[in-house]
Amino acid sequence: MRNNDLFINILRFITLVLAQVFIFNKVNLGGVVNPMIYPLFIILLPFETNKNLSLFLAFMLGLSVDLFTGSIGLHTSAAVFMAFIRPLAFSVISSNKVFESGIKPGINYLGISWFISYTAFLIFAHHIFFFIVESFSFDNIGHTIFKALLSTVASIVLIVVVDVLFKPQAK
Repeated sequence: MRNNDLFINILRFITLVLAQVFIFNKVNLGGVVNPMIYPLFIILLPFETNKNLSLFLAFMLGLSVDLFTGSIGLHTSAAVFMAFIRPLAFSVISSNKVFESGIKPGINYLGISWFISYTAFLIFAHHIFFFIVESFSFDNIGHTIFKALLSTVASIVLIVVVDVLFKPQAK
């Protein structure tokens, strides 16, 4: 990873954690829509990122959000789960496509349909895991899935907007 990429990823990590904690955790529409933007850090990790490094970074990301919010391990476990299934998302969304070295997940590099499919897969998995662990019960599973779906849609919209606004053009 080049120094510039390292700096950008550190800045992205800090910005997303702070945005989640101080802005998006305050958004709770009707008790069912809780947008989460911090998983964008995992989504935008370069394809070449080592799986162990991805898991470690996801752990640190979730732990950072948990420390600010007092939710003991909830964000950490969901972020690590998301990083764990990230290779599966690549294979499901990309099938036989091989990516060149240096290509990064993003709308400007791979197109909006690919990015939305990839993001939806990962965000839905993250949110389902998060809300099931949060409720810690299958008694009201319909409401939990509904909450995960609405929060997934809100999160995807925010993530696409952020990617379009703050991502450099593909080279």
